[in-house]
Amino acid sequence: MDNRAIPVADQGRYIGSVIRGAVQYFGVPGNSGALNTYRTEICKSWLRALRRRSQKASKLTWDRFKRIVSEWVPSIRLVHPYPNARLHV
Repeated sequence: MDNRAIPVADQGRYIGSVIRGAVQYFGVPGNSGALNTYRTEICKSWLRALRRRSQKASKLTWDRFKRIVSEWVPSIRLVHPYPNARLHV
């Protein structure tokens, strides 16, 4: 089965887990800009993929897509404190 045929909800769950994993690994102070860029680029790629599903889906605008993103893709937050706070130095 082609990945484009997978329902949007299943794609959203998968993309959300990918972003959550990246945030868990790279969520250190000073890296929020890179994580926001990563999230945005993944969302742009997902929008392009959804627009390629059919001729009707090409009408999917960024505003309509933002509702899908807000439901499935988590926002970026830092999960690790500064090292001196974490190691009690």
